Amino acid sequence: MVKCQYKQILKKKPSVDDICIHIKHRIDEVDNEKCRCKFTLIEGDVMGEKLRSAGYEIEFMDDGEGGSICRMLSEYETVGDVVFRDEDIEEGKEKATELFKPVEAFLLANPDAYA
Repeated sequence: MVKCQYKQILKKKPSVDDICIHIKHRIDEVDNEKCRCKFTLIEGDVMGEKLRSAGYEIEFMDDGEGGSICRMLSEYETVGDVVFRDEDIEEGKEKATELFKPVEAFLLANPDAYA
């Protein structure tokens, strides 16, 4: 399974082991009023041989102090009888969190990019 380590990609020239060669998402829902979107990973080398699909719901909420809270829900459809260990789930959470860091940095540096 190819690892997607976006933090490494930003800091050094990526190797084949660091990047996703192919990934395909389907947008299922966009709710601008609630700042929420749902999408499904339906194809790609990051799925390996264990995943059939992975669904995500991401919602941004006001934290009441001038910032925001990001809530992300993930649902996985596995191939056959595959069961993920707690360690696998935790690793997936860490990788998902890493995806937001470059986006957050860009948005903080460019507040006019969103309104």
